[in-house]
Amino acid sequence: MKMKIIGMLAIAGWCFACGSTIQKERAPIGVALYSFNRFSLKDGLKKAKESGAAYVEGFSFHQPRGKFGEKSFAELSESELADVQSLLQENDLHMVSMYADGKTLDEWQVLFEKGKQLGLKFLVGEPEPQFWDKLDSLSADYGIKLALHQHRKGQSRFWHPDSVLAALKGHPHFAVCGDLGHWVRSGLDPVECLKQLEGHLVSIHAKDLDSFGNPEAADIKVGTGVIDYKAVFTELRRQKFQGFIFVECEHDWDNNFDEVKAAVDFLSRQE
Repeated sequence: MKMKIIGMLAIAGWCFACGSTIQKERAPIGVALYSFNRFSLKDGLKKAKESGAAYVEGFSFHQPRGKFGEKSFAELSESELADVQSLLQENDLHMVSMYADGKTLDEWQVLFEKGKQLGLKFLVGEPEPQFWDKLDSLSADYGIKLALHQHRKGQSRFWHPDSVLAALKGHPHFAVCGDLGHWVRSGLDPVECLKQLEGHLVSIHAKDLDSFGNPEAADIKVGTGVIDYKAVFTELRRQKFQGFIFVECEHDWDNNFDEVKAAVDFLSRQE
């Protein structure tokens, strides 16, 4: 019996020196619903749940369809957003962020309002410089961070960490969503980018590509491409990263569930 108890304590991670259980910190793994943009919100959430994820990231131009008709997320009423919350609860999922595609200050304010109604932790976007000061104020007013996202070079002013850091100056309510795949398309080392943005990262978009430094590199199964995920997770652990990692599968759009699930499983094993 004594040996059995000792074995159980070892499995639980019991620290004999300090008399407490050691909890291994793990970054929450989620799914960016953009992966399932060909499907209704109801079907997309079901797929996210079945993938093993606990968290999802929405996107403002998503058309949930079904009972919501042809409206986009940004156009849903407060009662319709309550229905979205019900769908999330039915699938035991938490929506913590949303990619926000605001083009004007009025649109951005609407998106912050939607984010508040959904209980989001942060929005993700690539706002124009003339909006930065006002968006930082809105972020403070709503208690919702705005995480700067980076598409590849030629598509985004934020493609390089230097441009992201410049935008963060004087905007304490801004944060960063790092996109591993777009850094690779831009010819940047993801680990070095993570190092440059240390202390600002609230989320990661995880994908994999078939080539480095190629703006047209194809999205492929996570763990089979050019991204060194072992090095990525080593760096995230060094930073004590406590944000979210969202799988973003951008290929085989109509039949990518197996790829998303495999990515969730793969990333969970890296912890």
